[in-house]
Amino acid sequence: MRTIEDDAALKILADVIKIPSVNDHELTVAKYLQALLAKYDISAKIYPITGDRANLVAEIGHGQPVLAVSGHMDVVAAGDLAAWDTDPFTLVEKSGQLFGRGVTDMKAGLVAAMINIQQQGGPKHGTIRLLATMGEEVGEAGSAAFYQQGAMQDAAGLLIAEPSTVYGTAAEQKGSYDLKLTSKGKAVHSSTPERGYNALVPLIKLLNEANDYFETIPAGEVGPVRFNIDVLNGGDQVNSLPDLATALVNVRTIPEYDNDQVTQKLTDLIAAYNQQGADIKMTAIMNESPIATTADNRLVKLVQAIGKPYAGRDVVVVSSPGITDASNLAKRQPADFPFAVYGPGNMTQHQVNESLPKQMFYDFIAIYQQLFTRFLAE
Repeated sequence: MRTIEDDAALKILADVIKIPSVNDHELTVAKYLQALLAKYDISAKIYPITGDRANLVAEIGHGQPVLAVSGHMDVVAAGDLAAWDTDPFTLVEKSGQLFGRGVTDMKAGLVAAMINIQQQGGPKHGTIRLLATMGEEVGEAGSAAFYQQGAMQDAAGLLIAEPSTVYGTAAEQKGSYDLKLTSKGKAVHSSTPERGYNALVPLIKLLNEANDYFETIPAGEVGPVRFNIDVLNGGDQVNSLPDLATALVNVRTIPEYDNDQVTQKLTDLIAAYNQQGADIKMTAIMNESPIATTADNRLVKLVQAIGKPYAGRDVVVVSSPGITDASNLAKRQPADFPFAVYGPGNMTQHQVNESLPKQMFYDFIAIYQQLFTRFLAE
C-alpha cells in the first residue's frame, strides 16, 4: 500500500482549500476525494443530496468494531476579501502558519483523517468509516441524511475531526434550535389603532417574556441555555400599523434543558398570547439536539493518552458551545458512547486570515494513525 509524504499531504490540503465550497459545491470536493482515494485502492461512494451538494463515504477494514470519523466539506464565506492578507482560497504558508478559508474549520481535519485512511491500508481488526458531510455550517442536512440512512447504527464510536480547543477535545456540545415566529395583525392608519391590531406588539412582549424566562434556567455541564433574538421585522411605513411581524430566534440548548423542553415552553407562551387575541405561529427552521457523553469515555481516554506528547501538556476535555455534525450522528447514543470532537485548529474559524500551524496538521495525521488503530484493537 502506497503512503503519502508530508509535501504530498500538504498538496492535497491545498487542492481542497482551492475548491470554494461555501455552503455549496461539496460535490466537487467529494469527487476530488473519491478520485484521490481510488489511487490508493480505496473505494468511496458519493451520495447526492441536492444540486451540487453531496456526502461521501469511504471504508477500510471489515467487520466490528466500526469507528466513524466525520468531517464536513463546506466552509463559511470568506467575508471582506480586502481584510485578508492572502487569497482565502489559496493555501499560503507564512512563518510556519497555513492560511486559507477552511484550513481550521475544517478541511485540515478532514484531509488528515482521509490521509490516515489511505496510509492505514486496512486495520487488522474492525472498520474505519469516513463520513464526509455537506451542509454542516448551515442546517446539517448532510449528517441528518447519514443518520436517516443508518450510517451510525453499527458504529462503536464517533470522532468529529474538527477542533474544540487547541489540541483539546470535547465530549459534549450544546444544541442549536432555529425558530421563526410569525405574528399576524390588522393594518390600519396609525391615527386609529383601535380599529386594527399591531402585529409587532404581542410578538415583542412574547420575546421579552421568553428571554426573561430562559435566563432563569440553571446552567448545565455545557453552560447556560442561550435564547438569542437575532432578527425582528415588521411594518413598512411609520403611519400604518403592521399587519405582519416576524422574528428569527436561535436557542442554544443543553442536555438538562433540551430542544423539546424549549418547544413546550414556547408553545405554552404562544397559546397564552393567542388566547388574548394574538395570532402567533412558530416554525422550526433547524432543530439540532445537544449531545452529552461521559468525559472519560473510551475514545476521550485514548485521545488524552495519545495527544499529550503532541500538545506538550494534558489534553483538556471541554464543553463545546457550538454544534457539530454529532448533533445528528451521535443522536440517541448512551451516555458512555465513545465520542470526541478532536482535530487540528487554532480557533480562527469563521475569521479573516483563518490559519493553522503547519506542524499541527502533520501532528494530527500521526495522532489519527495511532488513535484509530488503538481504538479498533482494544
